[in-house]
Amino acid sequence: MARIRAETGIDEDMIDALVEGFYAKVREDDFIGPIFDARIDDWGPHLEQMKLFWSSVALSTGVYQGRPMPKHLPLPIDARHFDRWLGLFEATARELCPPVAAEHFIVRARRIAESLELGVANANGVLVGPGERYRRPETPWAPEAG
Repeated sequence: MARIRAETGIDEDMIDALVEGFYAKVREDDFIGPIFDARIDDWGPHLEQMKLFWSSVALSTGVYQGRPMPKHLPLPIDARHFDRWLGLFEATARELCPPVAAEHFIVRARRIAESLELGVANANGVLVGPGERYRRPETPWAPEAG
């Protein structure tokens, strides 16, 4: 943990700023914002959990004890949603973090998105092969993402 902090400059204040900034963008996003809004009544506890999550992911602190996969499996999401999530996350990381820290977060976010997308596909009975992406049938609330 000390090595990662020294190499990247990541600390809890940076994680807090990243999580707050990222989810502010999520809430304003017309494509993925409604998915979050439909499930999160009180953003405070969610943001606190996400700060613990990113502390564990970015710094290997082990402070997050949740299980993100089961929470994502029933959601009506696919590759387009993960791409939007990643786009917002990457933009926020690059805006708020020094380049080394931003890349550290982004590499991990890409792995997380890939893992969650594969899990969601599998939960919907779809095996995604190498290089393939999971795409749900169109639903009224999920128009094509740019």
